Amino acid sequence: MDTLRKGDQGPQVSQLQQLLTRRGYAAPGTGVFDTRTWQALRAFQIQNLDQHGQPLVVDGVAGPLTWWSLQNPKPAIVTPSAVDYTVLPATGGSARGRAALASAIAELKAGAGEQGGDNRGPFVRKYLAPAGLAEGNPWCASFVSYCFLQGAGGDQAKMPFPYVASARSLLAEFKDKGWASTPGDGYMPQPGDIVVWWRVSLAGWLGHTGLVHSVQDGMLYTIEGNRSPNVQGFSYVLSRMDKLLGYGHVP
Repeated sequence: MDTLRKGDQGPQVSQLQQLLTRRGYAAPGTGVFDTRTWQALRAFQIQNLDQHGQPLVVDGVAGPLTWWSLQNPKPAIVTPSAVDYTVLPATGGSARGRAALASAIAELKAGAGEQGGDNRGPFVRKYLAPAGLAEGNPWCASFVSYCFLQGAGGDQAKMPFPYVASARSLLAEFKDKGWASTPGDGYMPQPGDIVVWWRVSLAGWLGHTGLVHSVQDGMLYTIEGNRSPNVQGFSYVLSRMDKLLGYGHVP
């Protein structure tokens, strides 16, 4: 397939529009790469991965990686790890943070994740519902909020922060309470902390979040939703955290 940009026309643009609409990103079937098609394509790129499990570049251009992603399910990401994500660390973190992490582990063990398409399925609906959102929306922050909700016994009034569906809004709640740390301040994340990254642009509004599982031998281990189709564990070199916005610790 050709690389397509705003202003292009023809049968391949029509195919692009059909694929976007089929995946839940409504685009006109005009064969003209107009503003609505560009917006739909960017929305798709924000929420999907290439064949290597990496986030697509959000540029509104239909290149080879975007074409692949449009025509294939979101790939699972294989992440070898030195820790067992299904086991709660023996020590570390606050009681409320550990309760949220225990909920995340339970979801991981239950095989939680997308079913029937991008950002869809009963697990995704479960995470999004308390935020008043329907399936089809990104769910990483809703997953974290859900874990803290379960840690609070399912009572939103007892959650340490409001149930939010945006990674940056989640970090903002922690900042307002004085519970956040910024990159470079020397904070060592603990089990049950939140970790938040920026996406696309540092100054933008897009982000991603997960829960800290543990820190061992210079590695950060997390449990995240919506980075791959499943709730899954991931590992990072702690000293080389790319696009990190900060951590949040519920006391």
